[in-house]
Amino acid sequence: MAAAGIVLAGGKGSRMQSDIPKQYMELLGKPLLYYALKAFEDSDVEQVVLVTTEGDEEYCKKELVERFGFSKVVSIVAGGSERYVSVWNGLKGLKEQEPDYVLIHDGARPLVTAELINRLIAETEQYGACVAGMPVKDTIQMTDERGTITLTPKRDSLWTAQTPQSFEFSLAYDAYERLMQEPEIHVTDDAMVVGLYHDIPIQMVRGSYTNMKVTTPEDMVLAEAFLKKRG
Repeated sequence: MAAAGIVLAGGKGSRMQSDIPKQYMELLGKPLLYYALKAFEDSDVEQVVLVTTEGDEEYCKKELVERFGFSKVVSIVAGGSERYVSVWNGLKGLKEQEPDYVLIHDGARPLVTAELINRLIAETEQYGACVAGMPVKDTIQMTDERGTITLTPKRDSLWTAQTPQSFEFSLAYDAYERLMQEPEIHVTDDAMVVGLYHDIPIQMVRGSYTNMKVTTPEDMVLAEAFLKKRG
């Protein structure tokens, strides 16, 4: 069963306080984006579409794909102004190949592993739709618009969603195609999109607490420490 990956690497990373987009900032001498692409290169995924900021396609081709020999990156496409548009562009980039499964990953999560990717593929063969995530460690409080606590959900039922998120390709393609006809719907998550248009249980798959999203300068320090420990 063929699986493909979409790695999202757009955005400017305004919270990073840097003139360099965060996906190109160096971690241990390599661009942050390198690590996610390397995990997909080492996994059972057969092909990868890299979605980048419009205008960065040639840079990514030369400085990432060719420089590091990522043979599974079959195309580099421009993203959009919103994340869901970038995902849709990535899905369209895979339509001709029509893989059985697609894994959608944020390139700002450099600590993803090939092992997790392969596990998600296996779980998606069984469930059809999966999300990497981890149980929350902290108590979560819900508040009203004044900041008053209104609900304290049971912690043992709460997970933090991560990426990759993995789906049967036809499910993801159909859901995003329909979403593009309703752009006023606010979505923040691929599983949220699939769940809007398909009545299918979505399975949570244990990821890792180190599979963090790099957003701030402090995150870069932490990610570097985790990478050093991983070796």
